[in-house]
Amino acid sequence: MTDRIDRKLAELGLALPLAAAPVASYVPTVEADGMLYISGQISFAADGALMVGRLGEDRDLAYGVEAAQHCGLMLVAQMKAALGGLHRVERIVKLGVFVNCTADFTDQPKVANGASDLMVALFGDAGKHARSAVGVPSLPMGVAVEIDAIVKIVS
Repeated sequence: MTDRIDRKLAELGLALPLAAAPVASYVPTVEADGMLYISGQISFAADGALMVGRLGEDRDLAYGVEAAQHCGLMLVAQMKAALGGLHRVERIVKLGVFVNCTADFTDQPKVANGASDLMVALFGDAGKHARSAVGVPSLPMGVAVEIDAIVKIVS
């Protein structure tokens, strides 16, 4: 599976970043009972810079979609680091998407598609998942998007 995902990433012009270290008192992943729980991953651009800003104020929908895609890449990087590769990923179960936005911004589901579409592109039907997409008034370090995940894994 890892080779197929690497090929798909190359086709999309994307690359997995190194899995980010936690910025506070938590672990990036917890494996329990056939599931991998991934802590919220924030939006880093391809060059490693934080993707900051508030949608509806100083950032637009396209920026939010890109930020969500980069969160998705970091989620996959965390899976790979925690599992020693992606061969143990059975299904993406759920994504929780948090969008830093103004009170009148209502396109959170479209922003979340940046990560959701990536999961389906990389994992096929196993990438189809349940999801929440929630607008919030702020996120850590001023990032535009943060996403956590639940992944079913092969033991």
